[in-house]
Parts: sequence; C-alpha cells; structure tokens
Amino acid sequence: MPDSRLTKLARVLVNYSAEVVAGDLVRIVGSPLSEPLLLELYQACLEANAHPYVLMQPDACGELLFEYGSDEQIGYQSSLVQHEIETIDVAISLWGSSNTKALSRFGPDKLAKKSQARKTYMETFLSRSASGDLRWTGSQFPCQASAQDAEMSLRQYEDFVFKAGLLHLDDPVTAWKELSVRQQRLVDYLNGKNEIRFVTPQGTDLTLCVQDRLWLNSDGKKNFPDGEVFTGPIESATEGTVFYSFPAVHGGRESDGIELTFEGGRVVEAKARKGEKFLIDMLDQDAGARVLGEIAIGTNYSITEYTKNTLFDEKIGGTFHAAVGASYPETGGLNESGLHWDMVCDLREGGQIFVDGELISENGRFLNDAWPQP
Repeated sequence: MPDSRLTKLARVLVNYSAEVVAGDLVRIVGSPLSEPLLLELYQACLEANAHPYVLMQPDACGELLFEYGSDEQIGYQSSLVQHEIETIDVAISLWGSSNTKALSRFGPDKLAKKSQARKTYMETFLSRSASGDLRWTGSQFPCQASAQDAEMSLRQYEDFVFKAGLLHLDDPVTAWKELSVRQQRLVDYLNGKNEIRFVTPQGTDLTLCVQDRLWLNSDGKKNFPDGEVFTGPIESATEGTVFYSFPAVHGGRESDGIELTFEGGRVVEAKARKGEKFLIDMLDQDAGARVLGEIAIGTNYSITEYTKNTLFDEKIGGTFHAAVGASYPETGGLNESGLHWDMVCDLREGGQIFVDGELISENGRFLNDAWPQP
C-alpha cells in the first residue's frame, strides 16, 4: 500500500510547486526506485488535465557511460534533449538513487566533460525559467542510499524528508504560504541594498556586492522542500575567505574542509582536507567556474541537521550557501558555466550577517522577529 505521505507530496508538487494547469506538457523524471512517487505525480497531473510523460532511467546508465563511453560520447549534446527543454511547459524531477557513490571512482575530467555537455541545456533551461515560459520543481524520493548518507534508518529518513517539506502538517500548503510571507519581508529588506558580509568565528569573512541585483523568495515553488532567499552577486566584486562547514558533494564526489579565497570576484586559492584535486578540477573546467553565481541564506528551521544532500543542507535555517558557477538569470546574475556547485556554511555557532554594515543575523537567527524564525 502506498505511503499516504507520497500522495500528499505529489499533490503539493503538482498543484502548489509547479502549478500544473490543463494542457501543460509535463516531463516527470526519476530513477526506477522512485516509481511509487512517479506514479503519484503522473496521476496528479492527469487529474489536473495536463499531459504528463515519465522518463525513468536506471542509475547504472551514468556508470556505463563513464566506463565505456568515449570522450565524444560523454560530451555529446543531444538535439532531442535540447528540443525537449525548449518545448515542455513543466519539469518535475525526483532525486534518489540506489548508490550515491556510484561515480566516485571515475576521474574528475569525465565529470567536467559531462558538466560541459549540459551547459547549453542549462542555459536554455535557466533562460526559459527566468522568463516564466518553463516551470520546474524537484524533490527527493526517500531511499536507502540517501538514508545511509544521512546516517539514518530508512524510516527515520522518510520522517526527516516529509517533515522538511512540512508534510507532517494537516495543511502543508498553508504553512508554505506563511513561510513565504516571512521570507518576502526579508527579500523586501534586502532588495536595494549594496553589500552583504558573512563572518564566523571559524574564519569566514566574505563580502559580496549585490547592488542592483534581485533577491528572490524560494518558498517551495522550485526545489522542494525549500526555504531560502537568494540572489546573484556582482561577478567581479566578491572579496575574502569562506570556510565551508560541511562536506560539499557534486556528482557523487565529496570534498571536505573547503576553504575558498576570493579576489576581484574570482577564487584565487582553493583548499580542501579531502578531495582537493577534485575541487580544483571542477573550478578549472571553464572561465565561469571560479566565480560565484549565487549567494543565499537558509531559512527552513524544520531542517536542523546535515545529511550530505544539498537539497536539504542548503536550506538549513541559520546557514548560508554560495554556489560557484552558473547564475540564475532572473536575479540579474550574468555568470555562465557548466558548473553550479552549492557549498554550505553554518552560522549557528557565532556567525553574523551584515547588510550595508547593519547586523541582521547572529548565531543563525534573524534579529527581526517578522522574518523566518525557529
């Protein structure tokens, strides 16, 4: 018997997050293990009188491509995929695999080549999203591999995933709308400001120029669960050093103890206790990979612990995250790259946020009670 929470999640994703309406062409993507939720999404789209179709690809396809594919095959840009991204009205993606480390033994050059192959797709996707022509959302299917990464049982991880999405509440949509109002107050304050600075006792002192850039309210419409406000910083103006609190995972590969130093908007020094070569290889894949494309503040206080899953980790209430690589055009960001890698810094142990010199957050809590709170 299907978990009733999957039914609730599917309806939130279709009716609230993606706002599927009659006539929409909806692409639903996931691995075979996410089939129970794929079917719930398919049904919910049919009930909305849309036209859903499901793409279900085994995890092993990626492994086989890196194992047996030539450089040409790994870097191939499919005209069919490009046409699909140019045509669909809605994209719903489910994340969840049987082995999150399946690609860990493949060289970073292959991951970088695959990332570059996706660059054109990503640019089209982000451009259509920014213009409103394409609506998208993505969520996590609770599975054993992700539960193991989080050091939880599957039952515990399911509870974590559903609580993070406020699905334990009778009316999660109302709860998301209430969080949206609080986040919008914060966004309204940030828009029009010139500079944001993050400081932690652990050594982070990072200053970014955000003049004339647009801060946006992530309230469960795209990533789900959500809970952040973000913008694209001025590409040439990031200065200082950031020590990331948690391991950063990209393409199944992990770097830990990351320290990035910025001058004139670019990473001029990159260190890591673990996975340093992989980190540097990713930063060197193209001209935009050493520039920040996103700066964001996590506001979901229903997420309190790190689980090695960026979807959740970047939303932890009382953190900030910065992504090297591609910007979101709707923020006014201009950086282009095949990379978009979010890395998270914890502010809950003495961290501070200053905006144009004003202290707005301390120890992971906003000083304004009208903004998101634990």
